[in-house]
Amino acid sequence: MKVHLVDGTYELFRAHFGSPPAAAPDGRAVGATLGLVRSLRALLREDGVTHVAVAFDHVIESFRNRLFAGYKTSEGVAPELLAQFGPAEEAARALGVVVWPMVEHEADDALATAAARFAALPEVEQVIVCTPDKDLAQCVRGRRVVELDRQRRKLIDEDGVREKFGVSPASIPDWLALVGDDADGIPGVPRWGAKSAAAVLARYGKLEAIPRWHMGWDIPVRGAAALAESLSAHHDAALLYRTLATLREDVPLGETLEALRWRGPAADAVERLGAAIGDRDHAARLLPGPPRGGRA
Repeated sequence: MKVHLVDGTYELFRAHFGSPPAAAPDGRAVGATLGLVRSLRALLREDGVTHVAVAFDHVIESFRNRLFAGYKTSEGVAPELLAQFGPAEEAARALGVVVWPMVEHEADDALATAAARFAALPEVEQVIVCTPDKDLAQCVRGRRVVELDRQRRKLIDEDGVREKFGVSPASIPDWLALVGDDADGIPGVPRWGAKSAAAVLARYGKLEAIPRWHMGWDIPVRGAAALAESLSAHHDAALLYRTLATLREDVPLGETLEALRWRGPAADAVERLGAAIGDRDHAARLLPGPPRGGRA
């Protein structure tokens, strides 16, 4: 069997910016929630999709904000999008999928934890993390744990991570520490870019293994002296950035593999989805049918 783990926060943001605006009869914005429901419904209709969970950032802030003041917050997020975080979770529950709403941790941590846990089970053929998020590339393991960009229909295995980033999945947090990640508020190390970080980490793997003095580097890298000087000056910051970029695999998720089996919409799906989108009749039309043979 395959386990599909969905980045609900990414799906909600994508729906907000990619779907037409919509309002419930009471005036609430529901366009992003409707887009999320349609996306999940399409996934549940695909062949081979039997075990599904969705992780959300119930709030955007997490424990990482206590480690670094510049880490991402909800500041700047459209109020009409923030107001749909709760309804989106309820809508996903109405569809009958397991929902992990994160507060102390982030949705990415829940996905990383679940990927590691379920990939270790002999009955699981493959874990598919449904997101194009570069942070989650660190979870990829061979072809057993892969990333799926559903919009582009592109599956990324471990070779694909190396092709895309120039480093192995294990080096992705170090790569992000050097390059930075604007979406997460990680500034990166001055002078370092994607190509230089990939070249150095492909050789040394981890920040600690990079010689502090460029003369110790045994690979040719353009601007090596300036890069080494900058890393030396910002070494402690780089280690902090790596901590921020490293996903946790110890989130307390209580669900077993069997709990992730999709059995169709919740018993009170029309009421729950209707409350989430403010329209009971529309909710009844949006709900997917029961699982096809062999899923229940």
